[in-house]
Amino acid sequence: MMRMKLGNELDVPVVGLGCMRIWDKPISDVERLIATSLELGIDFFDHADIYGGGRSEEVFAQALKNLKIPRDKVIIQTKCGIRSGFYDLSKEHIISSVENALKRLDTDYIDVLLLHRPDTLMEPEEIAEAFGYVHSKGYVRYFGVSNFNSMQIELLSSAVQHKLLTNQLQLSLTNTGMIDSGIFTNTKFHQSINRDGNVLEYCRLKGITIQAWSPFQYGNEYGNIQGTFIDNPLFPDLNLKLEYLAQKYSVSKEAIAIAWILRHPAKIQPIVGTTNPERLRKIAQATEVELTREEWYSLYISAGNMIP
Repeated sequence: MMRMKLGNELDVPVVGLGCMRIWDKPISDVERLIATSLELGIDFFDHADIYGGGRSEEVFAQALKNLKIPRDKVIIQTKCGIRSGFYDLSKEHIISSVENALKRLDTDYIDVLLLHRPDTLMEPEEIAEAFGYVHSKGYVRYFGVSNFNSMQIELLSSAVQHKLLTNQLQLSLTNTGMIDSGIFTNTKFHQSINRDGNVLEYCRLKGITIQAWSPFQYGNEYGNIQGTFIDNPLFPDLNLKLEYLAQKYSVSKEAIAIAWILRHPAKIQPIVGTTNPERLRKIAQATEVELTREEWYSLYISAGNMIP
C-alpha cells in the first residue's frame, strides 16, 4: 500500500478503513477484517463516538486485543461533536468525549481527533482550550475537522494553535459538488453554485488533507445515502465505464472508483467502509492504477456530470 502525509505531517496509507459498520459484527469477522487490512498495508482506522453508539470502538479494541496487535502498529482516528438532536463542540464535551473514547478503545492515546460536524454555537477559544488540554495530557496527537467549509476552518484557526491535518468530506463519483463548482466557474449552470467556499482549493492551499467519506455511495438531492453505485442499474453508463477500465487495468470496479479519487492532485485519502475482507482486497488494487486525464474526465461524465 502506498503511503502519504496527512496534513503534510502524519504518515498514513493512501486508503483508510472506516469502522462505522463493525459495531454489530461477530468479533471473529472484525478480527479477520482488521488482519486483512493490516496485511494490505492499511493501518489507518477511522472511528466516531456515534458509530454504533460507541460500540464500534469497543469491538475494534477487543479485536486488536484478541489479535495481539501492538498499539503502535495502528493509527486510530475518531470524531466527536454529534449528540442526540444537536451538535456540541463545547470544551467540556470535547474533553469528556476524548476521555470516553480512550476507555472504549482501550488505549492511552488517539492519533487523530476530528470535530465531526460544525456547531454554529462553537467558540473557537473554547475549542482551543479543549485541544490544548487533551494534547498536553497525551490523549490526542493530532487534530482535524469533518464536514467543515473554508470559513468555518478559518474561524476555528483564528484561535486554535494546533495544525488541522484533515477535513473529512463526502466525495465519490456521484457526489462531486466540491469539484463541480470549480469546473463550472463563471457560468450560469446550477453546478456553479458554490456550497462550501471552494473547500477543495482551500484545503490544497492550506495543506489540509481531504478525506473522502462514502466513496462508493450515492445520495438524493438532500445528500441522504441511498446505496452504492457499483453494479447499480441506476448508473448504467458509469458501470460500463468502470467495467471497461477495470478490464483495461486488470483490477476491480471498486479499484477504479477509488483510483479516480486518488488521481486528483489534492492527494485525497479515501475512507472505505466495507466490512468484507475480499472487497477490501479489491479496493486496495486502486494503488496499482494511475488514470489518464482523459479517463478521469470520462468517468466524471459517465456518472451523470457534464463539462461546460
